[in-house]
Amino acid sequence: QVQLVESGGGSVQAGGSLRLSCAASGRTFSKSVMAWFRQAPGKEREFVAGLRWSGAVTPSADSVKVRFTISRYNAKNTVYLQMNSLKPEDPAVYYCALGAEGATYYSNEYLYWGQGTQVTVSS
Repeated sequence: QVQLVESGGGSVQAGGSLRLSCAASGRTFSKSVMAWFRQAPGKEREFVAGLRWSGAVTPSADSVKVRFTISRYNAKNTVYLQMNSLKPEDPAVYYCALGAEGATYYSNEYLYWGQGTQVTVSS
């Protein structure tokens, strides 16, 4: 069983930065993929960024790829999302997800999810 614990959400001014953290515990996959998704009310869950165990990056969504950076520390089963230059359209609940090797952009490929952390951006 795997549990994901997210932290780092909050409220910032437009143009500001936040770093989200997600720590996985329990019986994680040996070669897992960890990723971030986000979901705003009334919208579909959207892939943000992902990392494979090897460090290979699953390309980020075009809307965030310049501003957001994902990193991973395998020894701690921890993944981070550094969010810079936040925009008014970025507010959402951000979710950490963990999947087996091979998971890519689609939420149904991930087996474990955190509870989400709210990000709010003021204009």
